Amino acid sequence: MKYEKVFHTLKPVFDSDSRVLVLGSMPSPKSREVGFYYGHPQNRFWRVLAEVFGAPFPSTTDERKAFALNHRIALWDVIAECDIAGAADSSIKNATPNDFSAITSVCDIRKVFTVGRTATDLYKKFTGNDSVCLPSPSGANCAVSFDKLVEAYSAIAESVK
Repeated sequence: MKYEKVFHTLKPVFDSDSRVLVLGSMPSPKSREVGFYYGHPQNRFWRVLAEVFGAPFPSTTDERKAFALNHRIALWDVIAECDIAGAADSSIKNATPNDFSAITSVCDIRKVFTVGRTATDLYKKFTGNDSVCLPSPSGANCAVSFDKLVEAYSAIAESVK
């Protein structure tokens, strides 16, 4: 397995109206390439959120950023830097956390959601706090159907009401 040192290069998405924080582990190589969260075409994150909120699918980076802010969702990742092989969360080593106070000092975050077991475990390790673990929307996670993702991610919509 070939590891590389990866630094988080995407800015967090939030404004003073954000009420939930959705944290992944580390942006995938494709997300880093396109410059925005959940950027791989096979990732179901944006399709699931569109379904959850009964909204049109946001296909561009600008639409996705506006979608998150309009629905009071802050987006970031748990990890600031790590060693990783490709996009496999299971390969993450030597992770250091992002400084979540950059968001929590500006927003009244009422609930934190973590995407996938790695993000959940690292968030707990770094902060001592619990989060709501959501299943990964990655196309590689075919064990979880679209309908099951919608069911799980509906908790985000309930938390921003």
